[in-house]
Amino acid sequence: MTASGDIVLDVRGLSAEARSEEGGKVILDDVSFSVRAGETLCIAGESGSGKSITSLSLMRLLPGSVRVTGGEALLAGRDLLALSEREMRRVRGDEIAMIFQEPMTSLNPVMTVGRQLTEALRMHRDMPARAARARALEMLEAVRLSEPSRRLAQYPHELSGGMRQRVMIAMALSCNPKVLIADEPTTALDVTVQAQILSLMNDLKSEFGTAVVLITHDMGVVAEMADHVLVMNRGRVVETGDVFSIFSEPRDPYTRGLLAAVPRLGSLADRDGPRVRGAPRATPPAPAPEGAPVVSVRDLTVRFDIHGGLLQRPIRRVHAVEGISFDIRPGETLSLVGESGCGKSTTGKALLNLVPWSGAVEIAGHRTAGLDDRAMRPVRRDIQMIFQDPFASLDPRMTVGDLVAEPLVIHDLARGAEIDERVAWLFERVGLEPQHRTRHPHEFSGGQRQRICIARALSVGPKVIVADESVSALDVSVQAQVLELMQELQAELGIAYLFISHDMAVVEEVSHRVAVMYFGQIVEIGPRRAVFTDPCHAYTQRLLEAVPIADPRRRRGDLSSLSGEVPTPIRPLDFSPHHVTLNDRGGGHFAADAMPS
Repeated sequence: MTASGDIVLDVRGLSAEARSEEGGKVILDDVSFSVRAGETLCIAGESGSGKSITSLSLMRLLPGSVRVTGGEALLAGRDLLALSEREMRRVRGDEIAMIFQEPMTSLNPVMTVGRQLTEALRMHRDMPARAARARALEMLEAVRLSEPSRRLAQYPHELSGGMRQRVMIAMALSCNPKVLIADEPTTALDVTVQAQILSLMNDLKSEFGTAVVLITHDMGVVAEMADHVLVMNRGRVVETGDVFSIFSEPRDPYTRGLLAAVPRLGSLADRDGPRVRGAPRATPPAPAPEGAPVVSVRDLTVRFDIHGGLLQRPIRRVHAVEGISFDIRPGETLSLVGESGCGKSTTGKALLNLVPWSGAVEIAGHRTAGLDDRAMRPVRRDIQMIFQDPFASLDPRMTVGDLVAEPLVIHDLARGAEIDERVAWLFERVGLEPQHRTRHPHEFSGGQRQRICIARALSVGPKVIVADESVSALDVSVQAQVLELMQELQAELGIAYLFISHDMAVVEEVSHRVAVMYFGQIVEIGPRRAVFTDPCHAYTQRLLEAVPIADPRRRRGDLSSLSGEVPTPIRPLDFSPHHVTLNDRGGGHFAADAMPS
């Protein structure tokens, strides 16, 4: 698969340092690589490895506290690092372009998509307005965006995440750059949208002959996309080579550890229960727990009215969750999977009475319908939540010790020295140093902050934890550590988990049972093994097909079946949804025949 075009970008000895109170700190150390026309170079590594700093150095977009201290970056013979800012403005977006991880923060919220697309064309190509608009429309068609002429008049907030990322790709490719840098372009996207974007990038690379530098920590994406791979750790290149040799014969211990930590879809097909990471494959499978449910949900429905007009009356309605039912038993993990907007997170919030809902919910025998915050307080001792972004869910003004102790104080479970003892024990239990509890959240890594959130959730001794995308923002090795901790706590304390995720490989590793949501309804539910080895619903099959496999020898072919957007849950006020019927497939496995509508 390796391309044979001329070298377009040649980076030699790139070094950079960040200013701090202690002086300069080296964050890039002698990084060298080259990429050819029509080739994809993947730069892989975990957070802090120097991947993004490398890309920002090439684009000359480094923050003020960071400076390049050495090296050169030759683009078609010109050193990007030696150009003046005026010269770089002409090159940036024209000969070398970049796609960022989060398109919503990269697009101007007060400008239409059309204006943002034509801006670069008029600046770099000196196109008249009509020609620029025609080119913008052509690029939106090239990135397979539905109704492209309508999208030109829309604003970023009116588009889904996948649509916004397509707009970013269209902007980056509109001037036919020689080099496209894509910094974690699919990390925030659902698995089916991710597959569409990766397929699109491959098609456009072939069509335009663009050299692609793809930055990612997802080794499945690396295996799917790369011709060559550059592995970075702590600002240094630790290994480089073609994609097949990196995956089949990794030489550096860091590379081997990175690959070993990747959850691989299908690796547990012969097991009946989840495997604790690190346990030998011969360990007997853990059976799904039995007994009375600790969570019982019947006909759960969540709808939100959208108000508008002069009198701000309801004009539309969001059908977030439509009549779903499920149980979770003590010590069991039920995973809820599906794409963004399908109702997963809303379901989790409804269990904690954080959104208005109808139906019937029981938590450890307590019916929660109609309970106010005061009446919900004892129930919330039994059910806690871990959120996706630990930094956003921790008050930056409080020490982490006080944050973990806060639930104990609110529920009056401990006082004085007893609180300190309990917090110290919780820190030890989640693998943190008790003496660090006087620090603040910003002084910890992402994985450590998620451990703090787990300690905080455990402090009141819950029977159920709702884990809402709790590891999706973590690097694979840190993710492995957090998942192992959660499974150890489950085995020790009998905690039940509602594990909300769009990462099917992780779901396969941690689940006893899996429920697949689409358009606010459960379309398939059953034991992990049945859902993964014999998926009955077309949407479940689509989700599994979209998962990138961390093996370059098993690359997927045509992904056109994954095209299209998830239908919008926003409907007219008089809309009456069609509820699907789940048919018994045997062994506790149920699936619908039709799609919700």
